[in-house]
Amino acid sequence: MAVLRQAGKRLVQAVPVLFGVVAVNFLLMQAAPGDLADVLAGEQGAATPEMMAELRARFGLDQPVWVQFAHYLGNLLTGDFGYSHRLGLPVLTLILERLPATLLLMLPAVFLAAGSGMVLGGWAARRAGTWLDGLISVGVLIAYATPLFWAGLMAIVVFAVQLQWLPVGGMRDPSAAYTGLAMAGDVARHMVLPVCSLALFYAALYARLMRASMLSALQQDYIRTARAKGLSPFQVEAVHAGRNALLPVLTMVGLQAGSLIGGAVLVETVFSWPGLGRLAFDAILRRDLNLLLGIVLVSSMTVILVNFVVDLLYGLADPRVRAA
Repeated sequence: MAVLRQAGKRLVQAVPVLFGVVAVNFLLMQAAPGDLADVLAGEQGAATPEMMAELRARFGLDQPVWVQFAHYLGNLLTGDFGYSHRLGLPVLTLILERLPATLLLMLPAVFLAAGSGMVLGGWAARRAGTWLDGLISVGVLIAYATPLFWAGLMAIVVFAVQLQWLPVGGMRDPSAAYTGLAMAGDVARHMVLPVCSLALFYAALYARLMRASMLSALQQDYIRTARAKGLSPFQVEAVHAGRNALLPVLTMVGLQAGSLIGGAVLVETVFSWPGLGRLAFDAILRRDLNLLLGIVLVSSMTVILVNFVVDLLYGLADPRVRAA
């Protein structure tokens, strides 16, 4: 019951956050120079003032900003994310077509980055000052300093071009009519490089944080008490110290959810992955503001959902949170 109350409280708190996200993003889009009518006129080479006025009236761009925002907010409350005039489809339809591909890329990257980061950080803390600690620290530092797009390009050169172990890009082989398990295996092969490239930087970040948190936890009084009671090293380090060292990592996972989506834009562009990141990049080039607003809103909702899950995991990892 306490968990349900906490979940309900977090969901209520998410409502004003979402409203703020919608308002700020809408105003930022309006403050940017140019609009859809300017882009369409530029593509045609020239346009008369009458034609420009007609285009702005057709898309509702001639109305005051507060009227446009009220209209947009009213549409959102009814589940209408707007219409993409460049692609000729509703924004929600375009987002739902690409959202599974982004989740298929982002969720494994989160689990891979958090899992490998915590394991590497824990090993380094347990062997602090040894060659293993130094090796992990150097590898983590290199991964932390490597840009995502460069890591993706080098992965393509090495594993796709030189060794030819994995596909260069895309989500599936268009020349093969796979079905069932064969199609799932083909998609999994195409996922390896983009998922690993996206997880590389964040795994290094979590490893550094886990090492520092684990070293701090191992110096606490309750650890000395646990050792004095005769508990095994695994129980002391993994159960007692590990659970407390995990909390800062969980916090960072929630904070980095937005950055992870931003990194997916680069990775999806490099690997031609048909997800929301690639769609957002194309929307920026086409000046498709309705589509871009919808993508940003869905991304913000994803970040809020990730932080909601992290809050629940806090209660499972730390009994003091449940008691509070």
